[in-house]
Amino acid sequence: MLRTTCCCLLLAFFSMGRADAQRSKDDSQEAKLLVMEHLWNEAQVNRDSRALDGLIGSAFVNTEWDGEVSDKSKFLADIKDPRFIPTNLTIQDLQVRMYADSAVVIGTYHTKGTYQGKPYEHFGRFTDTWVYTEGRWQCVASHTSLLKK
Repeated sequence: MLRTTCCCLLLAFFSMGRADAQRSKDDSQEAKLLVMEHLWNEAQVNRDSRALDGLIGSAFVNTEWDGEVSDKSKFLADIKDPRFIPTNLTIQDLQVRMYADSAVVIGTYHTKGTYQGKPYEHFGRFTDTWVYTEGRWQCVASHTSLLKK
């Protein structure tokens, strides 16, 4: 009986250590994803399609606030469009949900600038789905929706 109790205690102890290690790993990956989200925003404001290309996967799909859906090549072409001039893009209220080799990042955003010479300003929510593949995190889907004013 004493042997069984000791075995159960040791098993519980090692399980807690493994859970703590997994939490540390998740925290580290969450921090990395948050940095990547901020890099994404900098790249959009700077219209840096090359930086964005490194953050998104080959099968990336983007759903915009107005319902427009684009693949990776269209998304990157839109970033380079000289009629699109973002001046500000900030994100806040970020939350990361980890799922093995994938993660979902949600938050709110505020963006403003001009498009085709007309000013725009949007307040909205976003959901980005990231997958850890080929030794790195890649965003495979992004969705934005406007908040009611």
